[in-house]
Amino acid sequence: MRSIGKQAELLKVIGHPVRLRILRELTKGVKCVSDLEEFLEISQPNISQHLALLRHHGLIDYYMDGRLRCYFLVDPIVPDLLDVLNRDYENPLPAPACCPVTKRGKYPGNRRH
Repeated sequence: MRSIGKQAELLKVIGHPVRLRILRELTKGVKCVSDLEEFLEISQPNISQHLALLRHHGLIDYYMDGRLRCYFLVDPIVPDLLDVLNRDYENPLPAPACCPVTKRGKYPGNRRH
């Protein structure tokens, strides 16, 4: 089981829009940098920095195919996290009827956003 610190670090690492897009693309299969460059429409050095960070944290790895680096997912939590992030929820969680400690108080019904 990952410690709270490792969980927080994982969320920080995947919490960047480019890295989320890379991880989503890698759930479809192995990709080389040029595949990602076409898909992401950002520079190769920028993509490489994101890939290096994801690899450093053990989420992805690569193998060499000639001169190409072919990247793939390693950590099985990634597809699960992406599935959760893609879910649509129809309703929010229900509000409590009262304070569970004092058994008093009542939720006014207007949530702050």
